[in-house]
Amino acid sequence: MMKLLRLLKPYRVLVSFVLLFVFLQSLSDLYLPTLLADIVDKGVVQGDNPYIWKIGGFMLLIALVGGLCSIGASYLSAKSAGGFGRDLRSRVFAHVEKYSLHEFDQIGTASLITRTTNDITQVQQVLMMMMRVMVAAPMMCFGGIIMALYKDAHLSLIIIAIVPILALVILGVVSRGVPLFKVMQVKIDKLNLVLRENLTGIRVIRSFNRTKHEQGRFNDANMDLTDTAIKVNRIMATLMPVMMLVMNFASLFIIWFGGLRIESGNMQVGDLMAFIQYAWQIMFALIFASMMFVMIPRASASATRINEVLNTVPDIYDPAGIPRRANASDSAAGLPSVSSGELAFNNVSFHYPGAEMPALSDISFTASAGEVTAIIGGTGSGKSTLINLIPRFYDVSGGSITVGGVDVREMTQESLRAGIGLVPQKAVLFTGSIADNIRFGKSDATDEELRHAAEVAQAYDFISEMKEGFDAPIAQGGTNVSGGQKQRLSIARALVRRPSIYLFDDSFSALDFKTDAKLRAALRSETTEATVLIVAQRVSTVMDADRIIVLDDGRISAIGTHRELLQSSTVYREIVTSQLSEEEIA
Repeated sequence: MMKLLRLLKPYRVLVSFVLLFVFLQSLSDLYLPTLLADIVDKGVVQGDNPYIWKIGGFMLLIALVGGLCSIGASYLSAKSAGGFGRDLRSRVFAHVEKYSLHEFDQIGTASLITRTTNDITQVQQVLMMMMRVMVAAPMMCFGGIIMALYKDAHLSLIIIAIVPILALVILGVVSRGVPLFKVMQVKIDKLNLVLRENLTGIRVIRSFNRTKHEQGRFNDANMDLTDTAIKVNRIMATLMPVMMLVMNFASLFIIWFGGLRIESGNMQVGDLMAFIQYAWQIMFALIFASMMFVMIPRASASATRINEVLNTVPDIYDPAGIPRRANASDSAAGLPSVSSGELAFNNVSFHYPGAEMPALSDISFTASAGEVTAIIGGTGSGKSTLINLIPRFYDVSGGSITVGGVDVREMTQESLRAGIGLVPQKAVLFTGSIADNIRFGKSDATDEELRHAAEVAQAYDFISEMKEGFDAPIAQGGTNVSGGQKQRLSIARALVRRPSIYLFDDSFSALDFKTDAKLRAALRSETTEATVLIVAQRVSTVMDADRIIVLDDGRISAIGTHRELLQSSTVYREIVTSQLSEEEIA
């Protein structure tokens, strides 16, 4: 947790004022019982009304100053803790954006969401409380003991005897609660995972009538978390009653022995009243400390989880071991960028982390600018994996991938991806308008560029039919447009970028044959100077390509044109005959 507190550095002035205000508030609280003792002993007992009014007015002034300091401390602590939480969330989000897909798989999306929200909130709340209690509790405790000793040293032995008992109670409760707080955060991850799967897969769940099954999964995860929460809260709930019991017994002994000392003339009534208040201040300081001890274990567990995210080093790095980072001046820095679209795989192999078998083995081919290279193969043959290696979502396990003769690992990831237009297998749209989604490929694209990209992607017709046209809203995940419309908008997003390399990962699967053919014809004239890679399941999508690569079980089975492969490749011929009739093949 101490590592995270370094993020408080920009707020050190605010924190200093918080500590100052808390210090002044504690001084006022410690001074008030002494003034009360003076009013009783010198004013009430002696019947000196002017003295009562004088000291009473002074007490009101001290209380007012203490109240203002308390308000100031509350405001500034909330402001600095809120800023800390905002900065930490931004830092975690920025770091997670540097992750390769391997780190996302390793930690899990549900866990990353929990760590960015719930865990940071836990730390933020404790920090806000800590800034006040870390000064107030020790000062009230030790200051109260000093003032109590000043009032009556003999009676103070009761307080001195009680403090270790309270400390042992706090230690015992906290030592049992800490492990359970860590378990709770893991179970919140599990609950989020089940909930996220249920919400994202609701269509599949309902279509297979698995609603009750998913309800059972959620209830199991929910009850598991609830049982742990009840257990840890039951342990923590014992803290307050035990401390109050000890404090009340302490008060009983103080009044008893204090009365005896007043009777013997060794103590005055006002001093006893002040002594009781100091005793309660000491006890409440310990209660505040115990509350911190209750909250710190959970915050500590959360801080550990946040640090795991921040300390996770991405597998994929930019040149010279620099972690991935946006850098608009790669060319000025002498780093290579995508200037030519020629793409080459040189004996590439790839293993997914933890996998026993390679996903790709000994892949070698060249895709030149102005050509269309198609990749086809059975399910699980490695087509999408091959595409994911080009923008370095994963790094190759062996061999190399070059763009314009330069190894992609020698480029910064931003400069590499700036030259790539990717249309993923699953079309992804974002909340906003149609124009916002197409401009995701090029933020400064003009209206004319948007229109042109939409026309080439065969999306302009359905966009123009919408009431608001390019300003028509897109719901979260693109749920208010069809699958084919989502694919065409995703293609337009890549086209507006005008990259050197186009990667279409089975991006025409939701299109009818007529739209597919029109789109590919439009792409031909649009990508005359770019390298185009098309991954497809349909033979009709790839048969006009300049080069077709047939993948089989992670290896290249054959390379050639449609006509050549019909003669030379058994695998390709089987795919073709399963989709086309004899007349279509001929």
